[in-house]
Amino acid sequence: MRIVEPGHRIEAIMPNDPMVHLERCTRTCYRSEGKITDGSAEALLTKVLINGHGSVIEHASATVRFICDRGVSHELVRHRLCAISQESTRYVRYCGSDTEGHELSFVRPCFFPKSSEAYHRWGNAMAEAECSYMSLLAMGAKPEEARSVLPNSLRTELVLTANFREWRHILKLRTSKRAHPQMREIMIPLGQDLARRFPVIFGEFLKNEGEAK
Repeated sequence: MRIVEPGHRIEAIMPNDPMVHLERCTRTCYRSEGKITDGSAEALLTKVLINGHGSVIEHASATVRFICDRGVSHELVRHRLCAISQESTRYVRYCGSDTEGHELSFVRPCFFPKSSEAYHRWGNAMAEAECSYMSLLAMGAKPEEARSVLPNSLRTELVLTANFREWRHILKLRTSKRAHPQMREIMIPLGQDLARRFPVIFGEFLKNEGEAK
């Protein structure tokens, strides 16, 4: 059994220079392409976003790979305006050539201190789930059948692609203090990552009130 940490990786930004691209798209509305200069994109996009014209930033998108537990992934896949590809427990056999080693990986719950009795009980439950899963496979069960004993804490990997406007919407929901702690654990760093790259679009997420615990 392996205990892993959650995280994210930005895999692609489309197009390569999104700020320039977004400015060109925005200026189409006003036939003001002649006003494009070095640095004009930031000023224009700041203005249109303040005025609530969020549709123009839909012309750029980001692809992000997440490592999280299945419980968090169940919330992520609810977002409609995304392309989503997720590791399948029907087809991935967590014992053999499909994965590294012959053990399951579980995401550490951030809300249980490692020295606590709660964390100890969680660890025992994960070990039992792993044992049950491996036993079912050894009895001849298919992965899609054996997965019935897998818990929410199972590590999963998924890729989401969404336009910038949708990412802003997702981040507002998923970095809120009302969001699940494990969701905030991956979304706060993502928001800060995007904010450092594109402060005009995502600057509000650079300093989020309270890191995930």
